[in-house]
Parts: sequence; C-alpha cells; structure tokens
Amino acid sequence: MSDKIPSQVIEVAAPVQKRKALDDSGIHTRSFTGLYRNLRIGFAGALFVLFFSTAWLNWNGRQAVLWDLSESKFHIFGATFWPQDFILLSALLIICAFGLFAITVFAGRVWCGYSCPQSVWTWLFMWCEKVSEGDRNQRIKLAAAPWSLEKVARRSLKHGLWLAIGVVTGLTFVGYFTPIRALAIDLFTLQLGGVPLFWVVFFTIATYLNAGWLREAVCLHMCPYARFQSVMFDKDTLAVAYDPRRGEARGPRKKGSDPQVQGLGDCIDCTLCVQVCPTGIDIRDGLQMACIGCAACIDACDGVMDKMGYARGLIGYKSEHNLHGGKTHWLRPRLLGYAGALLLMVGALSVALDMRPMVSLDVIKDRSLFRENAQGQIENIYLLKIINKTQQPQQYHLRLVEAEGLELNAKTVFAIPAGEMNELPVSVALLAERPADSTQELIFEVCALGAPSTCSQARSRFVAPLNR
Repeated sequence: MSDKIPSQVIEVAAPVQKRKALDDSGIHTRSFTGLYRNLRIGFAGALFVLFFSTAWLNWNGRQAVLWDLSESKFHIFGATFWPQDFILLSALLIICAFGLFAITVFAGRVWCGYSCPQSVWTWLFMWCEKVSEGDRNQRIKLAAAPWSLEKVARRSLKHGLWLAIGVVTGLTFVGYFTPIRALAIDLFTLQLGGVPLFWVVFFTIATYLNAGWLREAVCLHMCPYARFQSVMFDKDTLAVAYDPRRGEARGPRKKGSDPQVQGLGDCIDCTLCVQVCPTGIDIRDGLQMACIGCAACIDACDGVMDKMGYARGLIGYKSEHNLHGGKTHWLRPRLLGYAGALLLMVGALSVALDMRPMVSLDVIKDRSLFRENAQGQIENIYLLKIINKTQQPQQYHLRLVEAEGLELNAKTVFAIPAGEMNELPVSVALLAERPADSTQELIFEVCALGAPSTCSQARSRFVAPLNR
C-alpha cells in the first residue's frame, strides 16, 4: 500500500474584476426592502427596547437591574446576587456560548446578522447616513464633491446624530452600574465628574467609532467569532448562499426574454446583492468569512427576481447539500448534541438557582492565635459575615455545630435587613482546662427563624496551647 496522499490538480479561473459596493470613500450600501430586513428591524427594535428601557425600571423602590459595584451586589428585579453567586454568572455565560454554537450549527451567523450589537448599531448609524446624506448614489456623489456649505451641513448632521446615539448608549450602559436617574441628571446639568464621566465618555466614543467608522472592520478583523465559525459549519448548516447551478451564466437580458435561448442563467448581473452588503462582498463568490448572514442580498435578489418574473431563491439560506442538489438533514448528531447539552445546562442552572442558599455565612479568624479571657479560659476571636439574600428582613439564629468542649460567646439571635450583610464579631471559649489537641475544627451555623431549611454553615479552627 502506498503511503502517499493522493492529490488532484484543480484549475483556478482567472479573477474577474467585479463592481463593488465601495469606492475610495468606503462602503455605501443601497436601500432595500424585504422579509429579512423586516425581521432584522424587529430583532433590533427588541434589543433597543430591552437595552434602553430596562435600566429605567424600578423594583421595590430601587433600580430593577443594577450592578452595584460599591456594595458588590447585582440586583435583577426580585433577586440579589453577591460575589459568592458569581459561579452562576459563569454558568450563564457558558450556556449563552453553547446557545450560540447551536444556532451557528443550524443557521450560520444569524446572530451576527440580526442581533449582534455591533451589527444592530451599525445599521442604525447607516440609517442616520441615509437621513442626513441621502441614498447610496447621493452619498457617493457627496463624498466625491468638493467641500461646500451643503456638504458641511449634511456631514455635521450625520456626525451629530452619531454622537447623540453614542451619548445615550454610553449613559445607558454606565446606568447599569450606577443609578441611572441620578447619573442622567448629573450629566445633563454638567455636574457629572470623576469615574462615571470617564466611562460615559469612553463608551460614547467607542460607540461612535465602532458603529460609525470601523463598522465592517470589527467583523472582519476584530471579532474572533468570524475566525472559528467554519469549525461549527457542516454540510447541513444553513448559510446565505448563491445557487450557481441556477444563476450561471450571468448576464443582462430584456424582461420577458428566454434566458436559456441566450445561454444565460437567472442572474442578470445587476450587482444589487453587492450594493446592499454591509461588508462589501459578492455573495456569488461563495461562502466567505466576511459574510455576517444578514440576508440583505437575499432581499435585494428576490426583488429583482420578482421584477423579472423568475422564482425567488437564487440567493437564500441554503445548505451545502442544497447547493449540490441534495436535501438538508435537520436532525443530525452535532446539532442534537449541542441542543442536548444546552438543555442539560439550562436545567442544571434552573436547579442551582432554585437551591441557591438565601443566607450566606463567611468566617474570618482573628490573626491572633488565642487569648485568655477574664474567667481564665482560652478563647479565639472570629468575624462572621452574614448575608441576607432575600428581599425581606429576616431574623437569624447562630450556633456552634460539632464543637464539643467549646462555648459560643455572642448574640445568637439578630435581624438583618433585606439584601444586606451584617458583620458580627464573636468569641469561642474552651471549657476544658487542658485541650486534647492544639487545634480543633468547629462549625458555625446560621438559620432563619421560622425557616429551618434556610441555613448556612462555615468551618473554621479553634487554636489553644497544649501546655498551661
């Protein structure tokens, strides 16, 4: 048996010069309408409503969603999460990643095209361009025209809209970490300063640059998702694709003429698919890393097919099997595996949230090993940090567990307000005159009165001298 790898020579056609949706001034997309554009507007609208409105909601007298960095608490409606609960945040991020993987295996980069904030804000900034500078041809002419009063006015309006959106975006984002009502008042009365002002300005500039100037460069060169998406694709993954079997050979023709007589396919080579693409690619060249799956080219092509009286779908969401005349396999091992793992993780997170202890106890032992009290007993000092994670004030009972020969000297019944932490210094005394060992393990337990299942335990050690 030969150990050589069989090879096959593939003839590569000479590159054809194509008309692009860009010139020296960058990419200028054409306006269009269609089903997928409407879907994208719907998803973008939902994202805007969720992002801009949630920060202004109140819940029980406080901001409904607030990451309070000063007190290390994360409020989300009726729940309060502390640093001890951040493992749940990690689990949520892993679930989101697996959800993205599952969506990618099923339908490619639909997340990028419909819901990614970079894409959504870029589409909004492109709409501002259309409002201030006109449609594609007008913008190209304006970019090439010498500076005039009209050009300055149109460009000023565009950048003014971009900056206004950037300010609102930066204010809202920072408002999830600092109470947004006070933040907005201080900003618009010019009283905001220090760290909040820095971050509002930072995210304003980031939004302005990313959505206004960088745009497709973020997707092409900065986003890692574009680099590893192909690893998750298989021959049944739906992706925006051009059907060369139906479209080739390309060429113009009169409406109503028979393309087969002219030796042509359905593609009339109008390049509208290129003109509407936000990354400036030609989908007819095949699947490309720069394609974000926004389906703008599908809407543009379907409109042309309708005018020509041809069937829609020359460009559409197709799998590799579709492009070769086969059928897409909807239920396949990889997709089922991702879906199964996703369901298991969502179930596990739901159980973890339901079983999350609503009281937390941390024990910090005093740096001194031990001391002798007024009764001549050896005692150790501890600082207990007790967190009430519920949304109601609670009374708690503190006791020692499995601590034979030790006595707790502290207030054992106390109250903690809703969502607050109480620091309680306590001492533990040795009752025996001579300890059996220099160190002894002890367990502190705190339980809510009237709710014995709401308990938390923390271990520590008691230190005593062997010789007295």
